[in-house]
Amino acid sequence: MRLVFMGTPEFSVAALDALVRAGHEIAAVYTQPPRPAGRGKKDRPSPVHDRASALGLDVRHPKSLRSEEAQAEFAALEADLAVVVAYGLILPQPVLDAPTHGCLNIHASLLPRWRGAAPIHRAIMAGDSETGVCIMQMEAGLDTGPVLLREATPIDPEETTGDLHDRLSAMGARLIVEALARLPELQPQSQSEEGVTYAQKIDKAEARIDWTRPAAEVDRLIRGLSPFPGAWCEIGGERIKLLRSRLAEGNAAPGTHLGDFHIACGTGAVQIVEAQRQGKRAMPADEILRGLTLPDRLS
Repeated sequence: MRLVFMGTPEFSVAALDALVRAGHEIAAVYTQPPRPAGRGKKDRPSPVHDRASALGLDVRHPKSLRSEEAQAEFAALEADLAVVVAYGLILPQPVLDAPTHGCLNIHASLLPRWRGAAPIHRAIMAGDSETGVCIMQMEAGLDTGPVLLREATPIDPEETTGDLHDRLSAMGARLIVEALARLPELQPQSQSEEGVTYAQKIDKAEARIDWTRPAAEVDRLIRGLSPFPGAWCEIGGERIKLLRSRLAEGNAAPGTHLGDFHIACGTGAVQIVEAQRQGKRAMPADEILRGLTLPDRLS
């Protein structure tokens, strides 16, 4: 098929590679414009931009698709279908209607649960036992379209957003290739009106750990915000990101260090498995403790 690919972050790259390997013609790749990044704050192309350029594909990065000019340029590609994966821009109706078979979205949740911007983070933070990927026919509403294919996967009790991100990225790449191969036979299924939840964008204000919360909630916060933005606490005036954890035994006043980076919570305790000091790489907890003395109680 003649496709337009629309995606921006690392999550989208696997799908682009899979479509190219499957022999589809990529008429153009749409991605977010370069953004300032790194210490020098120089404009950096998105991961999809980098990969598409390496593949020799036509890359476009309009700031908006709302203008008649942008919509005409998109329609002129005469695509059979557009594949959209975490693109980051709203697609106006003329763009949704331009490809012969419309636009398909790879969404990292079991719709209608976790429509919106941060479905992987929110699934872990909520303590969901499973999640998955849906291939959805796009329409004007936010992730409301009918689903062509879905696949579920369990969430491991110690899995982080980073871990799950990589698994769902690979799953989405496989499913979109399958969906295109089976497109004539697939019957879109309308989403249920029950069980709708919204995965709001992660706010950095959520990231500070409140040790008075139950251990299960603290553990889910740590894993759900890892690797970005990273749940954190202050130790000796230094902000420490906590990146991996597991539930542990122990009861004491919230924030009490029980030894070996076991921290008491409102109920129960968590064991910190991996952390990151400011300006340093992520390290196993035992390495962190060689150069960092934890107080008797964390605030």
